[in-house]
Amino acid sequence: MRISTAVPLAMGVIIALAGCQAKMTGQVKDDTSVTGQSQKLEAAGKNYSGPQYTVGLVSFANKTPSKVLGLGEAATDILRTMLKSAGLEPIDISPEAMQQQEEFIKSQQTGAVKVGTKDAAEGFDSIDYRIQGAITGYSEVEEGSDLVLYQKKAQVARVQVDYSLIDLATGRSLVAESGMGEYRKETGGALGFGSQSSADAGLRDGALRDAFSKAMEKMINKLSAQPFQSRILAVEGSDLIIRAGQKSRLPAGTKLAVYRAGKDLVDPETGRSLGKREKQIGEIELVSHQNDRISDAKAAPNAGLRVGDIVRAIN
Repeated sequence: MRISTAVPLAMGVIIALAGCQAKMTGQVKDDTSVTGQSQKLEAAGKNYSGPQYTVGLVSFANKTPSKVLGLGEAATDILRTMLKSAGLEPIDISPEAMQQQEEFIKSQQTGAVKVGTKDAAEGFDSIDYRIQGAITGYSEVEEGSDLVLYQKKAQVARVQVDYSLIDLATGRSLVAESGMGEYRKETGGALGFGSQSSADAGLRDGALRDAFSKAMEKMINKLSAQPFQSRILAVEGSDLIIRAGQKSRLPAGTKLAVYRAGKDLVDPETGRSLGKREKQIGEIELVSHQNDRISDAKAAPNAGLRVGDIVRAIN
């Protein structure tokens, strides 16, 4: 009985293919992209020397032409996590709440609504900065190459975000930019086995993490470059507690000026607030650090300082 040589040849090919598992690259959870952007963000976070600012996070709007589902929510969740990791304190603010607050403040400024016992602007006094923006573009494409016995394919997600970091005390935008994010996942297999790519929500999140890692790096560097600013947290006679801590890198004995915010400075043409009138009311001296974020300070007796007064470095 004669056995055809095609049989062992076919069996050899099957065994070879069985050992060829699909190869995949791209770790959405462990890294933000294939560019090493997460390491850059981590370095910026370690070098941050400001206090633990409270940042109001307004839900990102989904303004993509195709209205890809879940983009705005995913963007807000990712940015919230990054803010926390960077040592900042995120507070969620809905766009509706922000709009209602600004309209009420404007009504009080124009006299249409009386201030009464509470100024509408006090609602966000505990927030130092605000981050808001929109997802303006999103796309997924598949790229591939076919060799004689091997196929290689890649799913690529690209996202465009517009974002701004706003100082609530002055109303100024410290950072206002548009940025791109990209995430790529590759698959490969012999003779087409294992090379199929299916829909993956991780692609979307990977692209968003890449975009926001770049955005957060710029924001942290900008906040680090700002003159030191904090607030008084507690007053017990001449003993004070302020937001600073070892993270601020301020040595004991540092002199700090104390300011108190007054009335809004309103643009007569637009009716919008350009910031608050501020008056220096005293000086304090940093005594020691309790931990990374909190410090003890000393004021002159009967200085009349209050919780919430602004503390700034003396130039």
